Order: sequence, then C-alpha cells, then structure tokens
Amino acid sequence: MILHKGEVLFRQGEQGPLFRIRSGLFKVVRLQENGEQFLFNILNPGELIPHHSLLTPKEYHGTAIALITSEVEVIPAAQWYAGLEENPLRYRDAALVLQDKLRAMQQRIDQLTALTPTRKIELLGQWFARYVGDIPLGDVLTQEEIGQLVGLRRETVNRLLRKQR
Repeated sequence: MILHKGEVLFRQGEQGPLFRIRSGLFKVVRLQENGEQFLFNILNPGELIPHHSLLTPKEYHGTAIALITSEVEVIPAAQWYAGLEENPLRYRDAALVLQDKLRAMQQRIDQLTALTPTRKIELLGQWFARYVGDIPLGDVLTQEEIGQLVGLRRETVNRLLRKQR
C-alpha cells in the first residue's frame, strides 16, 4: 500500500492490522485531552508496527501519518497472531524488533539529553538525513513537532533553524 504525505495509516483508539514499513517515514501523534496533538514517535523503513501489539492485540496508541511518500505491507492481525502460535521462533523475531526499537529510543534519549539546544537540533537533523537525504528538517516536520521531539519551545526551534540557514 502506498501513502502520500499527510495520509493516515491508522488512527488512535482503533484496532486493526499490523504493518511493515517498506519505505518512507511516518509520524505518530497522540490526541491530548485539550484537543492538541503531540508528536511522540517517528517510524522508519524496516519497522514492524505497532510495536505494542507484536505479541498481543491492542488498539492503536496514536495516529500514524505519512511524512513523505511511503510504502507499507499490511499484515492481517489474525494471520500475524496465528503465525506466532504456529511457529514459536517468530516470538524471537518479535523480540528482536522490540530490541531494535529500544535501541532507537535510546538514541532519541541522547537527542533529548544533549547539553545545548543547538546540539539537540543537530542530532535530530543527522538522524532524519539518513531517511530523507538533503530535505531540510523543517520541510518534513513543523517547528512545533521538532520542538516536541527534542524538548524545546517552538520559538527556540525557529531561531535555531534560521541560524542554520
């Protein structure tokens, strides 16, 4: 399945299939009680999602939206869970996926705990460049979203991005 920038892969609170991201990037946002969206994850090629449903089904924790043109493989939930029961070695595969995600989250923590705001933006930009090449970070995410990912105010992100140009 191909999704273009802005198209929704799945919505918070719904239940459905799993997905393997073949190419592209997705942001995962969670709707807050006050009606605002908070970006809390970026999904990249090779990921099997949703991570929290790899072993047992659960509703989607957020809404996944394509950041660029992306291709995903749809994996019907019943097929996935039956496959786990039929072949227990697939649990190892699921554990390795979760391990990779934990390591990626450690990298995100490094971005959040960088000493200076400039370094936070640099680290995020380097990570993004692996997936989008020379496309500027501000062309893929809003300043508010960048701030949410690295723990900075939008105004600070604006100032730092202007300084980088």
